[in-house]
Amino acid sequence: MVTHTLCPVDEPGDSQGSSARSLANLADVAARCTPASCGATATVTTGEVADDPPAAVTHPDLSTLVSVQWETGEGPIRAALASGHPVTSDDLLHEDRWPAYRTEALEAGVRSSTTLPYLRDGLAVTVTVYGFRPGLSVEPGDCAAAALGDLAATGLARDRNYRRALAEVGRLDAALRSRPVIDQACGIMMYVLGCDADDAFDMLRRLSQRTNRKLHDLAVAVVRTRGRGLERELRVLREGNGRR
Repeated sequence: MVTHTLCPVDEPGDSQGSSARSLANLADVAARCTPASCGATATVTTGEVADDPPAAVTHPDLSTLVSVQWETGEGPIRAALASGHPVTSDDLLHEDRWPAYRTEALEAGVRSSTTLPYLRDGLAVTVTVYGFRPGLSVEPGDCAAAALGDLAATGLARDRNYRRALAEVGRLDAALRSRPVIDQACGIMMYVLGCDADDAFDMLRRLSQRTNRKLHDLAVAVVRTRGRGLERELRVLREGNGRR
């Protein structure tokens, strides 16, 4: 069974491919492990549901069943995400809750479906299995697909938190690396303006905003030039600050 990923998970680097593969594997195993299933989809969302969140499908025809739910705001995936509980449609031929979804499903030959939601640390994963015949039903804990969905949601949430931690470490490291040159720049400005450290940093910050340059980049320029060429502009900023 070939599984198709509709769109990538919004994470950088190799983690993006890893998350996409996790969704694809989840959809594939859900379809294989559910008796009478003709296919499956898996989605992942964070916070508010995006216009086109990441998803994987076991057959291209099922991609429309996912897309129509994001476009119309209705359907079993939307309902499962809103309630946090499984949503089943025993026979879509007699379904009246989601007109647009029902139309697309019947055109694809789908007569029944069950959507299982998994919520972990702000991450919401859904697994939906479809049947060509009425009566397809999946209960959490009663099949391998449901257990795998639980494991996949936990793994995706863990990976997401790990990537967030790495990003935060990177930001802190960049801040620590940039601090010495900012301190040097403030020292130069204290000498040029004859001011204290707080005034020097305030001037550097205001000059960064005025010139639309990053604080670190401006500090590097001040250190490199020893403040030459900035005296007049710095004094204007200081005088303007004094008049406020």
